[in-house]
Amino acid sequence: MPETLQDRALEVRSKNAGPFWVTMELFMRDEAGYRAAADEEFLNEDVIARLYGVPAGGVQIFRIPALNVVKISFPRPVPQGGLRDRDIHAGQHHVPLASLELPAP
Repeated sequence: MPETLQDRALEVRSKNAGPFWVTMELFMRDEAGYRAAADEEFLNEDVIARLYGVPAGGVQIFRIPALNVVKISFPRPVPQGGLRDRDIHAGQHHVPLASLELPAP
């Protein structure tokens, strides 16, 4: 079975960043896990756009090597609390990211 980001992470979480933005954080277990998650060939704006159905131009990725953390923010597809909002706290948005398969070594 292929290894996923979740397999290498201490925690993968998502939350609101205001009523119009979602932010997700990958807290990687170690430097090797961080290097895998921070690899721009593997995880970039286009990948997030495809996973979440948002424009790549609105995706922001922050790589923080000193903490082994990758933070990703993007505009919510619908405003928080809007008629079509299915996750008002954005607490489940991390699942597709956590399930992303890492490339084979």
